[in-house]
Amino acid sequence: MHYIIITFIAFFLLRLVSLSISIRNEKRLKENGAKQYGKLNSLLLTLAHIAYYFGALYEAYIREVTFNTLSLAGVAIMTFAYAVLFYVIYQLRDIWTVKLYIAPNHRIDRSFLFRTVRHPNYYLNIIPELIGVALLCNAWTTLCIGLPLYLCPLIIRIRQEEAAMKGLWTTRS
Repeated sequence: MHYIIITFIAFFLLRLVSLSISIRNEKRLKENGAKQYGKLNSLLLTLAHIAYYFGALYEAYIREVTFNTLSLAGVAIMTFAYAVLFYVIYQLRDIWTVKLYIAPNHRIDRSFLFRTVRHPNYYLNIIPELIGVALLCNAWTTLCIGLPLYLCPLIIRIRQEEAAMKGLWTTRS
């Protein structure tokens, strides 16, 4: 169990690094007149993320799971997910946040990743990350119940982002 906890903490710390980047960018965006969309849903996503992570860890604890092949697969998937996360942060730079902000003169990223995969942060980071956490912890209940529940606010977020970006796409295409 201690290898699972150590791995869990390492990835959680990386998530906190991304959160610190988000907070710094959010502050700058608000100072420059950015508007936030989907405030309540952002809160729900944050709570769902925390609940999912700790639900998986709790499930591993009560089932006395030891680090195994599935855990290793989870680490591999999480490593991929976090690599994508930090690549997305690198690409979006000062406009990347965990919340949904649209700034005046908001730039649209047209790099290969964003042209190829719509919403790579959600489809190549968040969803694989959650699957990876569940595999790390062998947390089948969290995966089978928690992931579908998480997808509800995530789908809402994607729709909110599409609506917020719609005007930018039509005016700058």
